[in-house]
Amino acid sequence: MKLAEISIKRPSLVIVLFTLLTLGGLLSYSMMGYELIPKFETNMVTISTVYPGASPSEVETSVTRKIEDAVGSLENVKKVEASSYENLSVVMVVLNAGADVDYALNDAQRKVNAILADLPDDVDAPSLNKFSLDDLPIITMSISSDKLNNKELYDLLDKKIEPIFSRVNGVAQVDLVGGQEREIQVNIDDKKLQGYGLSIGEVQQVILTSNLDFPTGSLKTRVNKSTIRLSGKYKSVEEMSNLVVSNKNGAQVRLSDVATVFDAQKDVEKLARFNQFPTILMQVKKQSDANAVAVSESVQKTIDKVVKDYSAQGINLKIVNDTTTFTLDSANHVIFDLFLAIVLVAIIMLLFLHSVRNAFIVMVSIPASLIAAFIGMYLMGYTLNLMSLLGLSLVVGILVDDAIVVLENIYRHMEMGKSKIRAAYDGAAEIGFTVAAITLVIVVVFLPIAMSTGLVANILAQFCVTVVIATLLSLLASFTIIPWLSSRFGKLQHLTGKNAFEKFILWFEKQLDNFTHWITGLLEWSLRTTFRRIFTVAVTFVVLIMSFMLVKFGFIGSEFFPKTDRGQFLVQMELPKDATIEKTNQITLEVEKFLRKDKDVVDLITTVGQQSTGFGGAQATTYQSEVQVNLTDKSERSESTDIKSAKVKRALEEKFTGVEFKTAPIGIMGAVNAPIEMVVTAPDNATAVKEATRILNLLKKVPGAVDAELSTDTGNPEVQVNLDRDKMASLGLNLSSVGQAMQTAFNGNTDGKFKAGEYEYDINIRFADNSRKSIEDVKNLIFTNSQGQQIRLSQFADVKMGSGPSLLERRDKSPSVKVKAKAVGRPVGDVANEWANQFMDGKDKPAGVDYIWSGDMENQQEGFGTLGIALLAAIVLVYLVMVSLYDSFVYPFVVLFSIPLAMIGVMLILALTGNSLNIFTMLGMIMLIGLVAKNAILIVDFTNARKAAGVNTHDALIQANHARLRPILMTTIAMIFGMLPIALANGAGAEMNKGLAWVIIGGLTSSLFLTLIIVPIVYSLFDSVLVKMGKDEKVDYEAEMKADYVHKELSEDGYTPKHLD
Repeated sequence: MKLAEISIKRPSLVIVLFTLLTLGGLLSYSMMGYELIPKFETNMVTISTVYPGASPSEVETSVTRKIEDAVGSLENVKKVEASSYENLSVVMVVLNAGADVDYALNDAQRKVNAILADLPDDVDAPSLNKFSLDDLPIITMSISSDKLNNKELYDLLDKKIEPIFSRVNGVAQVDLVGGQEREIQVNIDDKKLQGYGLSIGEVQQVILTSNLDFPTGSLKTRVNKSTIRLSGKYKSVEEMSNLVVSNKNGAQVRLSDVATVFDAQKDVEKLARFNQFPTILMQVKKQSDANAVAVSESVQKTIDKVVKDYSAQGINLKIVNDTTTFTLDSANHVIFDLFLAIVLVAIIMLLFLHSVRNAFIVMVSIPASLIAAFIGMYLMGYTLNLMSLLGLSLVVGILVDDAIVVLENIYRHMEMGKSKIRAAYDGAAEIGFTVAAITLVIVVVFLPIAMSTGLVANILAQFCVTVVIATLLSLLASFTIIPWLSSRFGKLQHLTGKNAFEKFILWFEKQLDNFTHWITGLLEWSLRTTFRRIFTVAVTFVVLIMSFMLVKFGFIGSEFFPKTDRGQFLVQMELPKDATIEKTNQITLEVEKFLRKDKDVVDLITTVGQQSTGFGGAQATTYQSEVQVNLTDKSERSESTDIKSAKVKRALEEKFTGVEFKTAPIGIMGAVNAPIEMVVTAPDNATAVKEATRILNLLKKVPGAVDAELSTDTGNPEVQVNLDRDKMASLGLNLSSVGQAMQTAFNGNTDGKFKAGEYEYDINIRFADNSRKSIEDVKNLIFTNSQGQQIRLSQFADVKMGSGPSLLERRDKSPSVKVKAKAVGRPVGDVANEWANQFMDGKDKPAGVDYIWSGDMENQQEGFGTLGIALLAAIVLVYLVMVSLYDSFVYPFVVLFSIPLAMIGVMLILALTGNSLNIFTMLGMIMLIGLVAKNAILIVDFTNARKAAGVNTHDALIQANHARLRPILMTTIAMIFGMLPIALANGAGAEMNKGLAWVIIGGLTSSLFLTLIIVPIVYSLFDSVLVKMGKDEKVDYEAEMKADYVHKELSEDGYTPKHLD
């Protein structure tokens, strides 16, 4: 052990090394940002295309399918999901893990550009985005003003204030909800048009052509030159009203004769309120690679500046929702747990090591390794998030392990009568290899996850690597700091019971002694006969099988991600499709009043006309609205957000009929919309809907499933106009002029712009409101042909009411429908599996129909797969490390026997504490492999050493049990107490870590008792088998290399052997 030798001889080197590591660690810590969860990109490219006025089926045929075909040939594509809404096509290309998103985005852009010519003329250019989780706003502000009216306030925000926030570093986009833009409205009266014999197309033509500026050349003399500019843009609304639109037979018809011109605001599409007061909400979204906490701080500084700069306008900006407060709370709670764990571990060290001095020697290795670990984290580009901080707090118990084992051994040598310097050197050297093996076992357990890819690996890798870095540093500390401190300050203390502290320690030692004798007694009883040995192992095996039955019988559920309680949920409402924004608003106000009565509600943030989930946020839907409810802290209320939101939904449904309500708690990943999601694909849409409806009815009967629904809705009311082409041609009209006239009349034409100051506003030309009310208005639309005759639409077209779908979906180029639901009161995995078992066998399945899991279940299957492989890989790696340690392929199996023993405790504690199997509890199981194997290694290692010294197997096992019980107990109890603060925590985000901590506590407790008895029994069974097979005799290769031999002569030349006797 060169390290121990150097650190005893030249401690200055150790001091310099750890001073540098500590300074580097503190510097790295100050440079790391905060996040809630490690950044993991869901690698996807989203292509959204707006096609104004088109129905979903039209959008699907003319836009969605063409884009789908174009991007179908991208590389690394996992799946393509396409949705066609009214006026909007969205194609999402989900890429495989590890694919380069930027490359895919450019590639997709090229492919989409290639088909632009095939898309309909009035389609807006498709926009491509990298979608990431961060698309939920990180900050929502409510803005009001004491001095400006609504129109002026919106104008100021839109033109001046929003750009200021968009420029903040790390902000991706800023959205305004509520408030309308200014626009000049030309409302045409169709009766008057008829009277003057004009058509809407003619009026539109005149308005647009009379609003132009012409640069018409220049005047030039020898000395100077001036430009001639004809300015024909409208200066005011009056000027527009006086515009002459027709000059037939000498009679002038002005615009004011057939229309009214207003300087107004656009039609209300979205409204926003904060705590029932009308407001304009500004939502700030961050770029996917920016740090949320940093962006939030910059935005807050900007707010202060804006309020100061615009104090003349009386602007009030209030942050109504900031997601980063939860991040900081969670981080602070974990850091608090970390310090608590250090204190608890210190108390345990004090009990076992009898003096503050010894406890201090061991505890030094905690800050030394923890602080230095920040260097590794910073270099790996990690942030301080729940995962990396959790790794640090879980590692506290592991960090003291190596130090305890080394120190125990040094003191054993001091008891033999050696000087402290000699003992420090011998003790460290003797056990060096074992300690390195113990540490390596923990490191290799985490390697498979750190190396794998996929969603789970992205979330958990930071945890694993942090643990690995800190553990390796603690190994370094135990070979340098511990021998150095022991050689200078080590001192054997013999307790006399002179004060209360020593009396307590003496009592503690007595209990420990009794425990050791009890365990040894049990072990001696079990080892006495072969029958007892086999019987003990068999009983343990039966208990193990029974503990796994807990999962089978539903005592332990499974889900992808444990539920977190952020104290926020969304109430989403949907009225019948034909509801206007006014009607939706009226009901939403009633709902807000109802929610206000609840004493747990703190804030209500309302948006009418849009919902934040899905792509609905991109476009206004007048029949939908959403209220975000912020509750009091969970310590002050009796129910979890989950239960609260389910109760609110039930109460609302009883009170308001004809409105569809959904509630979604907001978890770590944003709003938990529908964790259970199944995609049904079929050759055509009708089959998909029919089959989806069938399995939806099955789902509604499963206990725990709520809000079960299909993703597509029918019943979108529409007026269908079917033309008779022959009649139309004989009347001298063509399709494009008919279509354009209808579009202008009912949708408006905003090609013209009105210039006011430095900004331009839309001029919207369309029929007045009273001419756009009923189906009769459509039938009576007037067209003028080239002969000047007036023709009604009903003369050459059939106009009737119908209904169409409001959303069409496709998955990998097949029509599809999603069946979605939430799980309440039961883990997601259980509800989903019970449902799937009813139809997955495919007995009643129509031809060509496929079922594909999506959402949480898809993640769960992938995630559990990854973790399952990682678990096996971890076991194999642990085995290989031990083969190299023992130079035997058999004894490592003895150590592996300790792993299933830990699972007994894991299953029991999961069932008792009501935790489910999720990615965190599975991570706990992987971590246990390393922790549990460590105890077994200590026993097997010592037994081998005693056998080498000539003791028989039975006595060697008893002695190993005696000698190693103390360090095993110490490390295990230190680890359990290090975990307790996390297992019992209640702060922000604690739900994720609880399961992980409980798994380790349960596993360590059961393995502590069982390892001490079962591992020696299995060892002795293996040993008996080896003796029977005659494999127990080891060849001493060291001696054989130098063995004596009888010299024989070679042939005369001294080289060539004779080959003959």
